[in-house]
Amino acid sequence: MDLTKAEEDYLKTLFYLIVESGEGKAGTNQLAEHLEVSPASVSSMLKKLKNKELVKYEKYGKLELSDKGKAIAVRLIRKHRLWETFLYQHMNFSWDEVHDVAEQLEHIQSPKLVFELDKFLGFPKRDPHGAIIPNEDGTYDIKPKITLSSLKIGDRCRLTSVKDSSVAFLQYVSKIGLVLSSELKVEDKQEFDQSMLISFDDKKITVSKKFADNVFVEKM
Repeated sequence: MDLTKAEEDYLKTLFYLIVESGEGKAGTNQLAEHLEVSPASVSSMLKKLKNKELVKYEKYGKLELSDKGKAIAVRLIRKHRLWETFLYQHMNFSWDEVHDVAEQLEHIQSPKLVFELDKFLGFPKRDPHGAIIPNEDGTYDIKPKITLSSLKIGDRCRLTSVKDSSVAFLQYVSKIGLVLSSELKVEDKQEFDQSMLISFDDKKITVSKKFADNVFVEKM
């Protein structure tokens, strides 16, 4: 099935909002906000995707992906994350630079290229941001994720991935000295604004709730 770049972007974003984020649902306003387009544009595109049997959509109802729509979205995610890994490991791109370039490369329609890319990289399991890369058959485990903000004082954890892959956020993470697999401890948490004092690598810093909401961790 031939799809436009915009149609593919909608499917990939819907999959992220409904499945990967753990929310299990998405609305037109949420989709519009995420894609930075108008609600009217979203409604128009959803009608097209519904006609192609890629989404299940009723006006003012929750959005769902059909099995066909999910399969296309997962293939896009697989390509995107493989290209990010390639750019990071072999093309001297930093983790805050890979996303925009991978957004362009993910639309290349060549299953052989994707397979050879995966093989060249050694069949990686995660991309530079810690996100899981789907297998060639489109399957992968989406494990429950916990954010740094959900932890309590005294909890120890390891940074596994980030929710926000924007350049500004990734540059901030790097600036304060955190990397994937960094081990953290929650030293204090303010009741007023939920900001947190965390320690890692023999230093302590205070981070906002917004930051803590965008960092995924595993408890130790």
